[in-house]
Amino acid sequence: MNWLDQVKWDAQGLVPVIAQEAATGDVLMFAWMDREALQKTAELGRAVYYSRSRARLWFKGEESGHVQQVHEIRLDCDNDVVLLKVTQLGHEPGIACHTGRHSCFFSVLKDGAWQPVDPVLKDPESIYK
Repeated sequence: MNWLDQVKWDAQGLVPVIAQEAATGDVLMFAWMDREALQKTAELGRAVYYSRSRARLWFKGEESGHVQQVHEIRLDCDNDVVLLKVTQLGHEPGIACHTGRHSCFFSVLKDGAWQPVDPVLKDPESIYK
Protein backbone atom coordinates (compact mmCIF):
# COMPACT_ATOMS: atom_id res chain seq x y z
CA MET A 1 0.00 0.00 0.00
CA ASN A 2 1.22 3.49 -0.90
CA TRP A 3 2.05 5.64 2.16
CA LEU A 4 -0.42 8.28 0.95
CA ASP A 5 -3.22 5.70 0.98
CA GLN A 6 -2.70 5.23 4.71
CA VAL A 7 -3.74 8.82 5.43
CA LYS A 8 -7.42 9.23 6.36
CA TRP A 9 -8.50 12.04 4.06
CA ASP A 10 -11.74 13.87 4.90
CA ALA A 11 -14.74 14.09 2.55
CA GLN A 12 -13.05 16.96 0.65
CA GLY A 13 -9.83 14.95 0.26
CA LEU A 14 -7.99 17.01 2.88
CA VAL A 15 -6.06 16.29 6.07
CA PRO A 16 -5.29 18.82 8.85
CA VAL A 17 -1.62 19.72 9.27
CA ILE A 18 0.26 21.27 12.18
CA ALA A 19 3.60 22.96 11.52
CA GLN A 20 5.91 22.79 14.54
CA GLU A 21 9.29 24.46 14.79
CA ALA A 22 11.85 21.67 15.04
CA ALA A 23 14.32 23.59 17.20
CA THR A 24 11.93 24.97 19.84
CA GLY A 25 8.77 22.86 19.65
CA ASP A 26 6.69 26.01 19.05
CA VAL A 27 3.48 25.36 17.13
CA LEU A 28 3.72 27.78 14.21
CA MET A 29 0.52 27.22 12.28
CA PHE A 30 -2.34 24.99 11.22
CA ALA A 31 -3.28 24.35 7.60
CA TRP A 32 -4.67 21.72 5.25
CA MET A 33 -3.11 19.42 2.67
CA ASP A 34 -4.55 17.39 -0.12
CA ARG A 35 -2.81 14.32 -1.49
CA GLU A 36 -0.76 16.31 -4.00
CA ALA A 37 0.38 18.82 -1.36
CA LEU A 38 1.56 16.08 0.99
CA GLN A 39 3.36 14.28 -1.82
CA LYS A 40 5.09 17.50 -2.97
CA THR A 41 6.06 18.33 0.63
CA ALA A 42 7.73 14.92 0.95
CA GLU A 43 9.46 15.26 -2.43
CA LEU A 44 10.67 18.86 -2.01
CA GLY A 45 11.42 18.95 1.73
CA ARG A 46 9.44 22.21 1.75
CA ALA A 47 5.93 22.78 3.09
CA VAL A 48 3.23 22.80 0.45
CA TYR A 49 -0.34 23.21 1.65
CA TYR A 50 -3.78 23.26 0.07
CA SER A 51 -5.44 26.67 0.32
CA ARG A 52 -9.17 26.22 0.71
CA SER A 53 -9.82 29.93 0.04
CA ARG A 54 -7.79 29.87 -3.19
CA ALA A 55 -8.81 26.28 -4.06
CA ARG A 56 -5.24 25.43 -5.11
CA LEU A 57 -1.85 24.33 -3.86
CA TRP A 58 -0.10 26.92 -1.71
CA PHE A 59 3.67 26.76 -1.52
CA LYS A 60 4.33 28.29 1.92
CA GLY A 61 6.30 31.47 1.31
CA GLU A 62 5.29 31.91 -2.34
CA GLU A 63 4.32 35.54 -1.63
CA SER A 64 6.04 36.32 1.67
CA GLY A 65 9.30 34.44 1.19
CA HIS A 66 8.69 32.75 4.58
CA VAL A 67 9.42 29.18 3.53
CA GLN A 68 9.20 26.15 5.80
CA GLN A 69 12.01 23.61 5.40
CA VAL A 70 10.57 20.24 6.41
CA HIS A 71 12.76 17.93 8.48
CA GLU A 72 10.19 15.31 9.39
CA ILE A 73 6.62 14.36 8.51
CA ARG A 74 4.62 12.53 11.16
CA LEU A 75 1.15 10.97 11.13
CA ASP A 76 -0.94 10.68 14.29
CA CYS A 77 -2.26 7.41 15.73
CA ASP A 78 -5.62 7.71 13.91
CA ASN A 79 -3.90 8.54 10.60
CA ASP A 80 -5.97 11.72 10.30
CA VAL A 81 -3.60 14.55 11.35
CA VAL A 82 -0.15 15.35 9.93
CA LEU A 83 2.62 17.02 11.93
CA LEU A 84 5.47 18.75 10.12
CA LYS A 85 8.70 19.46 12.00
CA VAL A 86 10.05 22.54 10.23
CA THR A 87 12.60 25.31 10.21
CA GLN A 88 11.05 28.65 9.33
CA LEU A 89 13.25 30.37 6.73
CA GLY A 90 13.00 33.54 4.68
CA HIS A 91 13.87 37.20 4.45
CA GLU A 92 12.94 37.53 8.11
CA PRO A 93 13.64 34.09 9.60
CA GLY A 94 11.18 33.00 12.23
CA ILE A 95 8.02 34.59 10.81
CA ALA A 96 5.38 31.98 10.05
CA CYS A 97 2.19 34.05 10.39
CA HIS A 98 0.71 36.39 7.79
CA THR A 99 0.34 38.94 10.63
CA GLY A 100 4.15 39.23 10.77
CA ARG A 101 4.44 37.19 13.97
CA HIS A 102 6.49 34.11 14.78
CA SER A 103 3.41 31.91 15.27
CA CYS A 104 -0.23 32.07 14.21
CA PHE A 105 -1.12 31.21 17.82
CA PHE A 106 -0.39 34.63 19.31
CA SER A 107 -3.62 35.30 21.23
CA VAL A 108 -4.35 34.13 24.78
CA LEU A 109 -7.78 34.02 26.43
CA LYS A 110 -7.54 36.31 29.46
CA ASP A 111 -10.38 37.85 31.44
CA GLY A 112 -12.92 36.68 28.87
CA ALA A 113 -11.19 38.20 25.84
CA TRP A 114 -8.57 37.17 23.30
CA GLN A 115 -5.44 39.20 23.84
CA PRO A 116 -2.42 39.22 21.51
CA VAL A 117 0.68 38.42 23.54
CA ASP A 118 3.36 37.93 20.89
CA PRO A 119 4.90 40.90 19.06
CA VAL A 120 4.63 41.69 15.38
CA LEU A 121 8.16 41.11 14.08
CA LYS A 122 7.53 42.79 10.72
CA ASP A 123 4.63 44.85 9.43
CA PRO A 124 2.59 42.56 7.14
CA GLU A 125 2.03 45.49 4.76
CA SER A 126 5.75 45.37 3.95
CA ILE A 127 5.71 41.58 3.54
CA TYR A 128 2.76 41.12 1.18
CA LYS A 129 2.80 43.27 -1.92
